[in-house]
Amino acid sequence: MSLNKVLSIAGSDTSGGAGIQADLKTFQELEVYGMTALTTIVAQDPDRDWFHAVYPQDIRALEAQLQTVLKGIGVDAAKTGMLGSKEVIELVAEKVEEFKVEKLVVDPVMVCKGTDEALNPELDQYLRDTLVPKALVVTPNLFEASSIAGTVPLKTIDDMKQAAALIHEKGPAFVIIKGGGEIGGNSSTDVFYDGKTFELLESPKVDTAYTHGAGCTFSAAITAEIAKGVPVREAIALAKQFVHAAITDSFPLNSYIGPVNHTAYRHHSAKK
Repeated sequence: MSLNKVLSIAGSDTSGGAGIQADLKTFQELEVYGMTALTTIVAQDPDRDWFHAVYPQDIRALEAQLQTVLKGIGVDAAKTGMLGSKEVIELVAEKVEEFKVEKLVVDPVMVCKGTDEALNPELDQYLRDTLVPKALVVTPNLFEASSIAGTVPLKTIDDMKQAAALIHEKGPAFVIIKGGGEIGGNSSTDVFYDGKTFELLESPKVDTAYTHGAGCTFSAAITAEIAKGVPVREAIALAKQFVHAAITDSFPLNSYIGPVNHTAYRHHSAKK
């Protein structure tokens, strides 16, 4: 038996719901072999209302990790999450180029769940200009999409379409903007754009505040599926089903936060 190999270049969420932890759980559930290159460690302070403290890792340690995986093993697909600095973005872009990582999913993480400000606003442009053009798929949420596209905050489906087109012009083959439950109606609506056609992808809205790790999980599921050779549009559709199930079965972790449930898709599928 052989498993397709995938790499997550992202931060570690000490609470276990997002970042590399969410990616590895998703990879396992979707039956690919997950590997990691750790960029940062994020810890949460229970004495300061779950304040997120970010501890960047040494750039030499990141390069060693990337060499281990990309040169020493090889990958069928890779994804990025929290990168955190210009030097990290530049290094990742260089390694993607050097080792010809064609199936790259860029999840442009600019905030931690529970915060409402970009981690490093000055890095948005560098991420947009350096790494986004190398992506096969880019998976921003509304905040990230407006930042990458350089538009005002996205409030409507038309806003999302405009931003998707602007992001696509920067180089990625496919753009999926996650509207989630923030834009109207009883559905969670995302906008998919392949450079020619816009498509709305919808799923029933889940009434819960426990969505920690949903974005990481979504991009990880896409990465897992394209590593197996699944076309991008089908990979995104599966990822949306995976995340919907995970949010449906999410749970409270403590008084501050609740993660999505990465085992839910398997259990839901077994009941059908």
